[in-house]
Amino acid sequence: MKKILVLLVALVFALGVVGLSFAADVKGTVTKVEGKKITVKDDSGKEHTVTVKDTAGAKAGDKVEIKGGVVTKEGAAPAKKKRAIEGC
Repeated sequence: MKKILVLLVALVFALGVVGLSFAADVKGTVTKVEGKKITVKDDSGKEHTVTVKDTAGAKAGDKVEIKGGVVTKEGAAPAKKKRAIEGC
């Protein structure tokens, strides 16, 4: 029983660490786009390759911020939120 509990705790820990690695937040200049993988060079000169949900039209040379797999071009207006239709 103890072995199963130890394995279960180890599995939960490992999955938690893997989940954190996919939640990369990066800000910098795009150096390469390959499918859904974007390589970004941050201000310190370090390159990060991140898998994103949508490239949002990013291309090499664009300044972007990636949070939770979502690409936002710097200087771009934020998307407008749709408002609910109000009744009488």
